[in-house]
Amino acid sequence: MQYQHIHHAGNFADVLKHAVLARIISQLQTSDAAIRVIDTHAGAGIYDLALQEAGRSGGWQDGIGRLLSARLPEDADRLLEPYLSVVRALNPGDSLSRYPGSPKLARALLRKQDRLSAIESHKQQSEALRDLFEGDYQTRVTTLDGWLALGAHLPPKERRGVVLVDPPFEIEGAYDRLVDGLARAYSLWPSGLYCLSYPVMAGAPVADFHGKLRALGIPKILCAELRVCDGTETDGLAGSGIILVNAPAKLEKELAALLPVLETSLARTPRSGCSIFRVAGERQISREHA
Repeated sequence: MQYQHIHHAGNFADVLKHAVLARIISQLQTSDAAIRVIDTHAGAGIYDLALQEAGRSGGWQDGIGRLLSARLPEDADRLLEPYLSVVRALNPGDSLSRYPGSPKLARALLRKQDRLSAIESHKQQSEALRDLFEGDYQTRVTTLDGWLALGAHLPPKERRGVVLVDPPFEIEGAYDRLVDGLARAYSLWPSGLYCLSYPVMAGAPVADFHGKLRALGIPKILCAELRVCDGTETDGLAGSGIILVNAPAKLEKELAALLPVLETSLARTPRSGCSIFRVAGERQISREHA
């Protein structure tokens, strides 16, 4: 499989995923109880944006590059500060040359009582993770397929935390595998918070995917989508979605405030949009541009 996280490092999909992850961690840390972050497809941890591979799928220039230079409303700036502070810490000065993957971002935001489980099947990326977190007692790196490893990690002993799932979608049936993986994980840890990332592009079975999620009977499934252009304007990545299971009500309100700001900052064409809705259809907040 040719897919690697560096192909979309720092692009708008990464910005959405990492902004949401940072808010989730912040919400989980409202008490002193320890939390666990489980990253099932962790990648390499830190990405060199100067590499040619980092410019694929829209690239960081149209993602984190634009967000860092945008003038943000005060509320959105406050909500994005934990995420953006980690990016800035990796890039002292005015240039942007490195981008944190989800395990690096999560680890930077953890307290001394929290733990990170980073799972990655790609040997080279897993070795990079081991080097990055060598000697870090709060982080455990596992070289294994994330779906296979997930069962052994659930439920975590902390009993509070988040499972982040951002798998490759190059293989046939990837959306179905995401549904099946969530069903198995939820059966092991029904109180856990799950964050699943998926691409939005022309011809992608997103509506069918949402329907299959609804059929699982899980009571609290929230969806947030960001589209930087219309699907008819590109045969590539037009948007990105996040599925959240057991999301706190406050997180939903934060995302309702953040998504329109991310759309304004990252839209490639006037035909962009964003939406937040319950997969079960209880409530919807959306903004579309024709």
